[in-house]
Amino acid sequence: MNAEIICVGTEILLGDILNTNCQYLAQQLASLGIPHYYQTVVGDNLNRLQKAIAIAIRRASILIFTGGLGPTPDDLTTEGIAAFFATPLVERSEIIQDIEEKFAQRGRIMTASNRKQALIPAGAKILPNPIGTAPGIIWQPQNGLTILTFPGVPEEMHKMWQATAVPFLKSQGWGKEIIYSRMLRFRGIGESALAEKVASLFKLTNPTVAPYASDGEVRLRVSAKAKSEPDAIALIAPVAQQIQEIAGLDYFGADEDTLASVVGNLLRKRGETLSVAESCTGGGLGSMLTDLPNSSDYFLGGVIAYSNEVKVALLDVKLADLEQFGAVSGQVAQQMALGVKQRLGSSWGIGITGIAGPGGGTNTKPVGLVYVGIATPEGEVMSYTYRFGAERSRNLIRYLSSCNALDQLRRKLLS
Repeated sequence: MNAEIICVGTEILLGDILNTNCQYLAQQLASLGIPHYYQTVVGDNLNRLQKAIAIAIRRASILIFTGGLGPTPDDLTTEGIAAFFATPLVERSEIIQDIEEKFAQRGRIMTASNRKQALIPAGAKILPNPIGTAPGIIWQPQNGLTILTFPGVPEEMHKMWQATAVPFLKSQGWGKEIIYSRMLRFRGIGESALAEKVASLFKLTNPTVAPYASDGEVRLRVSAKAKSEPDAIALIAPVAQQIQEIAGLDYFGADEDTLASVVGNLLRKRGETLSVAESCTGGGLGSMLTDLPNSSDYFLGGVIAYSNEVKVALLDVKLADLEQFGAVSGQVAQQMALGVKQRLGSSWGIGITGIAGPGGGTNTKPVGLVYVGIATPEGEVMSYTYRFGAERSRNLIRYLSSCNALDQLRRKLLS
């Protein structure tokens, strides 16, 4: 037995909204140990909705619908499901009463169009909506098939799922096993290189290991199926430990860890502080650091030094070096790092300078060239060179520059 998620709404197909409902439901199904292999998005069209149902019932025993339960003519989910199974729609008086009460609480009168939301297939059970006017249904129109419907509004869907759907599914025997995952995160190594190092682990069946790649970061998801979360964690732990040992310093954290949070925790443990001087990143690095609560424990502040005059006046960058090497150079990145460290009195300093584009590049200094300087508590200063490529966007170059600066500091703190 497995589930399929069917999201209904032309606005999803057009990209007008982000489909977070699928992500939420996928996570919830995993927590109940319910396999699901397909997700479908279909527009507000009765014919295409019924075609999606015809396909889904051949490969899933639980169909979960979100969207299309509103009062307007293009809200067709309930109508489409009932028509597919040749079942009449029945108006439920308790739904009308609930809608009227909710309108009254808001000082409004229920419109005639809202009566549509009280129509559900004959024989279906109401899946109550505690905060909105669109209820869902729990229906088993044929043996071995369960249908659950939810409105597309995420907050409403979440509450309905937890309050009614989860208890119902558990009553049907689901939830005796769970699927639990850990996401291991890596930087400084490519997806293919890491995959080669851990290739033997991809053959495991429980837990399983699967690779993912995103901007400048590689992830390995380790998932286990077990009777409880502690049992799943016990299955995952030795595999995760083996991966970490293989990856070494390229492994930086798991799950919700970020480079900024990992660096922050390392600085806090050492009782050390950090300040930053940014040119091409324009405050992006400082923003990453201050996104975290209590970052003032270790982050003192930063200087956005976009012009050469500010680099000289506030960071003590040597004018002669600016003239000889240019603002985008390892020498200037080092002086920015040391200058902000000394100016703000921090243990560590980071300086970033580069060409984020889309213009401003030359043959010798192309768009995507970035230098990161790091000043240590002992006064040692070093720089690192990155060539992110002119084909990348300005925002991505700035983001990668900030991430790589944090990663270099992380490696220095651990070495």
